[in-house]
Amino acid sequence: MHFGRWNTKNLVIGSAVLLVLFILNANRPRKFEIDTTIYNVKPVEVWEYMSDFRKMRTLNPSVVSFKIIADSGHAHDWRYTVEYWERISHWPHFFSRATADYIVKKTMPGEKDPTYTIESRHSTCFFKGIYCVTSTSEFKCRAKGRDTYCEEEIVYQCPPFLGTVCRRELEHQRKTVMKNLTAIFSNTG
Repeated sequence: MHFGRWNTKNLVIGSAVLLVLFILNANRPRKFEIDTTIYNVKPVEVWEYMSDFRKMRTLNPSVVSFKIIADSGHAHDWRYTVEYWERISHWPHFFSRATADYIVKKTMPGEKDPTYTIESRHSTCFFKGIYCVTSTSEFKCRAKGRDTYCEEEIVYQCPPFLGTVCRRELEHQRKTVMKNLTAIFSNTG
């Protein structure tokens, strides 16, 4: 009789430990990278367009609305905070609210091979702020001959059990942004 109770207790403890380990592992940071080349345009033009959050609704149609909360800096190091609401593209009646801190930087004049960077840190909340996840992004533009090469690296968290859905949403949004960015500059030439 004592042996059966011991097995049940160990089974419950073991299951709880496995569940905690699974949840911690499911919420681990993941990485996504994307790049594109935009032809016959200077990197500064792409960077200026991308750094203006007002353009984000054109680039990413899932962004429903936004407001700038803070803004400071200068032409080579501009920082702002934005709060925005977005629709989940695969579940259009499901929304999230996010707050993002942006750092928009370019190398100083006269530097060889200047790089134009937009760094951001997002806190995205669901269920009226009950559950939040974070992500960071580094978007870079640099000259590639007469063209502009853009790359973005994103490190993000996903809610437990939703890894595939989260990845699909991220891929959809970032591919849409790059596609729209390329189209905008293809139509201006």
